[in-house]
Amino acid sequence: MQAQLQQAIAAAREAGALTLQYFGGPLEVTYKDRNDPLTTADLQADAYLKKALQDLRPDCGWLSEETVDDRQRLDKEAVWIVDPIDGTREFVAGIPEYVVAVALVEGGEPTLAVIYNPAQEQVFAAVSGSGTFHNGQRVFCSEVQSLSQSTAVVSRSETKRGGIDPFRSHLGEIRPVGSVAYKLALVAAGVCDLNFSIQDKNEWDVCAGDLLVREAGGLMHTCGHQVRTYNQADTLIPGGLAAGNATLVSHILHLMHEQKQ
Repeated sequence: MQAQLQQAIAAAREAGALTLQYFGGPLEVTYKDRNDPLTTADLQADAYLKKALQDLRPDCGWLSEETVDDRQRLDKEAVWIVDPIDGTREFVAGIPEYVVAVALVEGGEPTLAVIYNPAQEQVFAAVSGSGTFHNGQRVFCSEVQSLSQSTAVVSRSETKRGGIDPFRSHLGEIRPVGSVAYKLALVAAGVCDLNFSIQDKNEWDVCAGDLLVREAGGLMHTCGHQVRTYNQADTLIPGGLAAGNATLVSHILHLMHEQKQ
């Protein structure tokens, strides 16, 4: 598995290099819906990753944000779950908080994960049972136990819409950051204590980050206090999620539940 991890890291790096050719320059942007931008860089990185990763593991199914869903993946024991650019809004705006996110899922569980931030040359990687590494150094989730002393990384868009406001008085610091996958990687690396979101996510947004957090000693739970099983027919994860150490996740999910009452 370590050899596969190194090859997946190499693929993520190459896809990231493709995106850097466009980063900070003029872009033609289309929209899949009102709030979901798409660029040539997304499509080129996706095409590269699909070939590289399926060459690495031809037995695997494929699930990517930028590829039409092939339901044959549901019959596969293993599947690659990929977001070629998570944080496209930040990418378009020239903010260095977008990532290439790659996960291998086997039997519904993530077993290999790579999150690569090409603009900041950050590689976060994990294999099930072997820990999480940031640029080659072993990292762990924060052990902060109190929300009032914690730093939470949260969505820029949720912050702008006021969705994070009800939680401000309970948290030590709130730091808006782009890309769901990147936020999960920062939690896994102990750069911040907690990530939570009140919005629906998709499997490709969080799968790689989920394993990074798990292997760093933390957990990611859905708003229903559940651990996600991946490669489901419906890839949507409704209602938000939280990631960090078990204590902080329990506390913030309780507050999120109260806000919905």
